[in-house]
Amino acid sequence: MAEIEGGGGGHKKGGKPKGKKMSTRVDFTPMVDLGFLLITFFMLTTSMNKPKTMEINMPVKDVTEEEKQKVKASQAITLLLAENDEIVYYFINETTGDPETPVITNFSKGGIRATLLNKNKELLVKANANNYDSIPVLKEMYRMNQITEDEMKKRISGIKANPNALIVVIKADDKAKYRNLVDILDEMLICNIGRYAIVDITPVEQDLIKTAMSLKPL
Repeated sequence: MAEIEGGGGGHKKGGKPKGKKMSTRVDFTPMVDLGFLLITFFMLTTSMNKPKTMEINMPVKDVTEEEKQKVKASQAITLLLAENDEIVYYFINETTGDPETPVITNFSKGGIRATLLNKNKELLVKANANNYDSIPVLKEMYRMNQITEDEMKKRISGIKANPNALIVVIKADDKAKYRNLVDILDEMLICNIGRYAIVDITPVEQDLIKTAMSLKPL
């Protein structure tokens, strides 16, 4: 608040009286209290940014050879990360056990994402797992505050853990970018793939990449 202080006026004997000199001093003490009140208000009402993390499924136990044999060839797809942000994928022939003709694709919405979604849905529908389509429904229920985030994650995890769901094997060529590995892990989350593994590429699979590149239309 402003305070008005009076200065010494007075007048000389026999002369005209002089006007009083006025001085002004501004007291900013109340502004300090107001500043702390505003800081406290914004601290209590502002929401903090949540850290953005990537969900990665980690193995809970060592997989035995007997458990490996339980995986059907029709359930597994192998993704080979190649150069120029391209992906070569192939399936295993159930009769011969050899890799089928490799197919080249990319990270676009109609590329590897469509392949994973369609193949996973095909397997689950074949196994009469009709709850696969409920994953988008669960996410919409969460957005509408009809279920909690924990309940949504729990129910989706149960769907992902279906033993008939797609299994993805990810392998990166030396010419692939580190960003490609991050992008393909994002696709696992987007496509609701519950079981996937990152392993080393073999010389045979490097030849498959060359084969797929040679079949690529000019």
